[in-house]
Amino acid sequence: MADSMSQHPHHPVLLNILQEVFGYGAFRGAQEAIIQHVTGSGDALVLMPTGGGKSLCYQIPAIARHRAGQGVTVVVSPLIALMHDQVGALEEAGVHAAFLNSTLSNEQASHVEREMMSGRLVMLYAAPERITNPRFLAQLDSLYERGLLSLFAIDEAHCVSQWGHDFRSEYLALSLLHERYPEVPRIALTATADDLTRADIIERLRLEEASVFISSFDRPNIRYAIVEKDKPREQLLRFIRDEHEDDAGVVYCQSRKKVEETADWLVSEGIKALPYHAGLDAALRQKHQDRFLREDSIVMVATVAFGMGIDKPDVRFVAHLDLPKNIESYYQETGRAGRDGEAADAWMAYGLADVVNQRRMIDESPAGEEFKQGQRGKLDALLALAEATDCRRVRLLSYFGEESKPCGNCDNCLFPPATWDGTEAARKLLSCIYRFQQNGGQRFGAGHLIDVLRGKVTDKVTQYGHQSLSTWAVGADLPETQWRAVLRQLISLGHVVTEGEYMTLVLADSARAVLKGEVQLLLRVPTVAPKRGKLSRTSKPSSGRSGSSGAPEDLDAAAQARFDQLKAWRAEVAKEHGLPAYVIFQNVTLAEMARQHPQSLDALSHISGVGAKKLEAYGAEILRVLGES
Repeated sequence: MADSMSQHPHHPVLLNILQEVFGYGAFRGAQEAIIQHVTGSGDALVLMPTGGGKSLCYQIPAIARHRAGQGVTVVVSPLIALMHDQVGALEEAGVHAAFLNSTLSNEQASHVEREMMSGRLVMLYAAPERITNPRFLAQLDSLYERGLLSLFAIDEAHCVSQWGHDFRSEYLALSLLHERYPEVPRIALTATADDLTRADIIERLRLEEASVFISSFDRPNIRYAIVEKDKPREQLLRFIRDEHEDDAGVVYCQSRKKVEETADWLVSEGIKALPYHAGLDAALRQKHQDRFLREDSIVMVATVAFGMGIDKPDVRFVAHLDLPKNIESYYQETGRAGRDGEAADAWMAYGLADVVNQRRMIDESPAGEEFKQGQRGKLDALLALAEATDCRRVRLLSYFGEESKPCGNCDNCLFPPATWDGTEAARKLLSCIYRFQQNGGQRFGAGHLIDVLRGKVTDKVTQYGHQSLSTWAVGADLPETQWRAVLRQLISLGHVVTEGEYMTLVLADSARAVLKGEVQLLLRVPTVAPKRGKLSRTSKPSSGRSGSSGAPEDLDAAAQARFDQLKAWRAEVAKEHGLPAYVIFQNVTLAEMARQHPQSLDALSHISGVGAKKLEAYGAEILRVLGES
């Protein structure tokens, strides 16, 4: 195959594409090295956080290689919504791109295939099951033989790994790309993968010879906060009202039922909320997703079925009402906030039931013991993050092998929690479980255990005569919340396990060391963080700080008026094109226009995010809007 760029990709050519097509003046972080490597036919595995500019790492090589006569880049993408928005954005920027998926008619699909086979198409987006379909592979064979198959980009590559948090079996078949088209470079991209998942991606996609590029996992604009559940719905409402009134956000719940109930409740409280889960009718799911992408201030209440590939840049918060499975899931989900680099929040409420439920799901899964052990280890790491009294960000980054210093922008840094020595309390709790077991092998759940420890007379206590136990009322000095924290930590550490349908408590072998006083248990004192107000931050965002309307707070009155006019104009254009507003221009770009108030096309061309095609298409209109405001 011809490969005129394989030895020395010309850096000025790549920088010119960045500026001319995408309107950015400089590469960020590892982008330049990755883009040069891939443009020069090198294979790559790229780990880059959400909002870090992953897409450009294959889009610029695709454009450069196409201009050099090397044909089409095939992008493996798992979601229809992502394909649609990515293609829309590329076409807006003047790059000929298309997708093949079930939303197209036969006539439309045939047109796309003709464009691909002619070599005119720069990028084609398709799902893995289509790419490995025999008919499609025959088309790729033809392109390959004619030297018109340029590059494979495998997005959301963690889907190939059973150790990852979003395994999809259809990704496994992608190993055939290497076997069938050995001379076509491949780039696999993901926002999150620990060492185990990373190794799995390399093995399953046959990327043993690929260069691995790992960017910092830090998202400094996101403030992490984890609170103990105490009427979690009301905690969530308080968080939204105090800090994110009229902001776009995502609330994750574990079950479909909880999604619908939470969305209905938020609506009843005056919040514009929509439900999203796999059990809803596909058309309704699509409608809700479109509203979230195209309207301001929508809160999407969802299961993890929602989110992958959602490019909306101005999501100001992600909240979890239930504990995710592991840190990868937590990082991926929270990473959907603040993609524009502006200040955002990752907020989570969790409690004892979360720990019990996650442990039970692992234990009851049909997976093999090795896989279960791996999942338990991942859960333990997440629980350690939730119970931590030190910097959340340091712990989070450490999980991905990255060293850092306390951030000053998480709840523990902003409001350092007090700690107390829970060792003696833990011994009392374990002793009480032991007494239950001694008393005829009886087993009970958390509620009854805490009642006995606190000396609370109930029908069950009377029925089983537990007032006569030596552990009766030994913990009357501590409130129920503190006892739940002790039990939660003991379950987290594996000293107590739950069994059966009623989640009864049983001592693990390791409990013996705690009972003997050989293990110290340092716990955080449950606190309520003071009200912080909307997006008050110690972190430095990328370009001004956004308020509820998405406008930077440093705009003066005249600039604010210009920004509002530009947003209204953008909304009309987006509606006309059937695209989310941010695909036309992001808020950051509009704010810069409003701030600088350019008077000519040349001045407008120097604003970040204004490429040549957009300048040609919209420049005169933007100057008109700015002139009228």
